Amino acid sequence: MSKIHFVGGEKGGVGKSVLARLLAQYHIDHQLPFTAFDTDRSHGALLRFYAHYSRPIVLDEFESADQLMEAALATNQDILVDLAAQTSLPLHRWIEQNDLLNLAGEEQIPVVFWHVLDDGADGIALLAALCERYLDQAVYVAVRNYGRGRDFSAFDASPVRARAQQLGALVLDLPELHAGTMRKIDHQGISLWAGAHNKDSGLGLMDRQRVKVWLRRVYQQLDQVGSTLFTPSSAPVS
Repeated sequence: MSKIHFVGGEKGGVGKSVLARLLAQYHIDHQLPFTAFDTDRSHGALLRFYAHYSRPIVLDEFESADQLMEAALATNQDILVDLAAQTSLPLHRWIEQNDLLNLAGEEQIPVVFWHVLDDGADGIALLAALCERYLDQAVYVAVRNYGRGRDFSAFDASPVRARAQQLGALVLDLPELHAGTMRKIDHQGISLWAGAHNKDSGLGLMDRQRVKVWLRRVYQQLDQVGSTLFTPSSAPVS
């Protein structure tokens, strides 16, 4: 069955789009069915780096947002939605005015909120609000982004983490990639796969090696939850 994955955190600069790109690359590398939607109308990362797999969407236009459920119903796949900063209000409006989570439950389409955290207090408070808004109607994944913070002890010791895990939330780590290497990938406008493997990508040997190691570490995290969170391929095993 399909699943709808909202990749957010509400704050700008916490690494939402990096995680969305990683999820897209993971699906490609593991031959998992998916369609990606990019909510950033000005400089969407999925539309830039994974254009063949992505579509633009406008969350404050219901007819546009409706594409998410329509795509989930059309075929069994993961729907990956990269949420730009400050898109929570139109997203919640669309969800609540359409009673989306009840509809998704009736259609057996789980809704997953990926909440990316830096080591500041705002991300913790936003996660608390998200969990209390939807309670056990959704699945939550809290992602500690070590590319945007070093000390997550405040989150780890917080009642917010305990409450989220009481609701079944998963907690994953997003390892840091060397900032200079990530800048080169972004400036070249290439996929993460190309950054790791393509000798003509503009990245040198050691940059490509850093991306390979980083992807391997990220994939180890995603492998822990993949059988639960991702829609498997329907292709027959040869």
